[in-house]
Amino acid sequence: MNWNRISSGTVALLYISIVCARGVDPMGLWKTAAFILFCLACIWFGDAMGGYVGPTAHSAVTSPTPGWLVCILGWLLLLIPILIPIFMPLFV
Repeated sequence: MNWNRISSGTVALLYISIVCARGVDPMGLWKTAAFILFCLACIWFGDAMGGYVGPTAHSAVTSPTPGWLVCILGWLLLLIPILIPIFMPLFV
């Protein structure tokens, strides 16, 4: 599990450095950081986040989600900014 934390942290630092180098306004930096923190939480603490059962803002979570699935979805979310430019030409 350690490789997940190291590689996702590296990707997160890469994203933050790119945003800082492009000179994005502070609000854009905060939005990027919030997105990255959510993705890292899913990857690093997938078992704890998947084990949540209870009320949410819209409905209730009635059964736990496997931690490995939360981790995979966190990776997909984290890699969306890389995957979109790669696969976009296939749909145009």
